Amino acid sequence: MDITSDIHSQHISRQFNQELEELKTHLMAMGGLVEKQVQDAVAALLESDSELGQRVVANDRAVNDMQIKIDEECTQVLARRQPTASDLRLVLAVIRAASDLERIGDEASKIARNAIDLIEADNGNRGFVEVRMISEHVRRMVRDALTSFARLDTELALKLVHEDEEVDNEYRSAMRSLMTFMMEDARSISSVLSVMWILRALERIGDHANNLAEYVVYLVKGLDIRHTDPEDLDKDMLEGKG
Repeated sequence: MDITSDIHSQHISRQFNQELEELKTHLMAMGGLVEKQVQDAVAALLESDSELGQRVVANDRAVNDMQIKIDEECTQVLARRQPTASDLRLVLAVIRAASDLERIGDEASKIARNAIDLIEADNGNRGFVEVRMISEHVRRMVRDALTSFARLDTELALKLVHEDEEVDNEYRSAMRSLMTFMMEDARSISSVLSVMWILRALERIGDHANNLAEYVVYLVKGLDIRHTDPEDLDKDMLEGKG
């Protein structure tokens, strides 16, 4: 059943409805923090701000705490309410989404730690252009994924599934360029490797944003698209499957 045709907000128990709304609210709050973590981690590198990088690393604990809180709330809803249909999908989607957001937070922390190392080494800014480009792309994906979740927007979610392929292509292109540079200048190996780790973290953030988009389709359509080819997926959605 399509959640948009379900009477999702008219439960007999107002408290149950409030609990479901709180799950979504807390997930969006976690998403906002994670989005800022990614932004600050990249800014720490591009602006040579070690102090900002340290704050990102320290704030990772707050991200972890938010996931634990959301998981506990979801467990309580499952135990007390035994939800079915779209309500059950919502709880499961929130649990999965919180896990991916926590992983994005981990990747932001990795970026910050590598940024601090690069700032201390002061070996130039090779690869920073690629970092800026890919970071802008994946940050937009995270923001759009959260928006699609909040609005139950499957059209935007499907757009993100396709967009992840673009990030993968940008990542592979950047890695080839940096590998060539390292072969030409062995002195750059240490710093370029750190940039490569940052690029890898950004690519993984794109993957997690893609996962968030897939959960939106699952939540709204009841359709698990995790292992579906994007072209086939479009066909399924147009036919209204789920």
